[in-house]
Amino acid sequence: MTPLSGNEEQLIFDYCFGLTSEERTAQVKALIACNERAADIHARIQAALGPLESLHPEPCPEELAERTIGRLIEAKLARSGQEKLNAVLEKERTRFPTMKFSFWGNFGDVVAAAAVVMLLAAVLVPSLGYARQKYWQQRCQVQLGSIFQGLSSYVSDHNGRLPAVGRKAGDPWWKVGCPGDENHSNTRPAWLLVKNDYVGPEKFVCPAARQADKPQFGTLQVQNYDDFPGRAHMGFSFRVCCPKAEISSLNGREVFMADMNPLAERFPSDYSSPVKIRLSDEMLTFNSANHNRRGQNMMFCDGSIQFTKTRYVGDPQDDIFLLQEMQCGCEVNGCEVPSCETDVFLF
Repeated sequence: MTPLSGNEEQLIFDYCFGLTSEERTAQVKALIACNERAADIHARIQAALGPLESLHPEPCPEELAERTIGRLIEAKLARSGQEKLNAVLEKERTRFPTMKFSFWGNFGDVVAAAAVVMLLAAVLVPSLGYARQKYWQQRCQVQLGSIFQGLSSYVSDHNGRLPAVGRKAGDPWWKVGCPGDENHSNTRPAWLLVKNDYVGPEKFVCPAARQADKPQFGTLQVQNYDDFPGRAHMGFSFRVCCPKAEISSLNGREVFMADMNPLAERFPSDYSSPVKIRLSDEMLTFNSANHNRRGQNMMFCDGSIQFTKTRYVGDPQDDIFLLQEMQCGCEVNGCEVPSCETDVFLF
């Protein structure tokens, strides 16, 4: 057999694992067709990988993922920092025996080990994706819990009254960050929690948002604003109440706030332009963008927080991101309000 160079052997190995470009693939196919040594190596690798074709990746059991993410959050939130994290890792490490592997002795061992790596990747990559989702969902819930704590303190200090500003029916609830004294946007009551030092402004940005989308708060002069400076500084939506009734307490299972309404993505940054947004089928079904459309966290008036893959709550089911009369093809101008107390609408 004609000997192969190290680069040629590596090329065959990469080809078998799908790591070659179109140009390299054509090159290695030609090499296998004309060189017995190359054909032999290719056949041996394929034989080692063959049994993997019958295996199907399975998601990580939810119980294991929940426990893992819970331990990570526990370690991150603990005041003891790195010491606590090491303790958690050591606790998990002692639950399983240590496995030791000898160094690869020959080419066959290399192929077998690579096959194991491929198998683990096929099983673990989807599981890690699921674990990441659960991690950000729980981080978001922790942050919503901090907002509720600040809200509860505000209510306690203000004779049981929720933060509120003077708004009337017909005011544009979508104008977050609009300059001026008018109490237009639906986020001005929440800004009172920031302005009065009950909740830090960074808590109102969902932690699941991309780092590039997160605003910096170092230069934010809170007392100079009457509302969040812009939509980028607010990652959640709040209840728009019926003019006939406001949420009067922090009791019950009414939805108080949730991850950002997908409708907010459609409103312009120019506050002077008239708004006419025509609802499409997608806008009627999208989940919040905060968690890559997989669902949204909802915070209820009793402080409970729940992640759900649907936009609907209650019985009968009510879409939290739309008014009951909003249907496909309807135009939204950003001034509508619920017509009854049971119509939950968050923005």
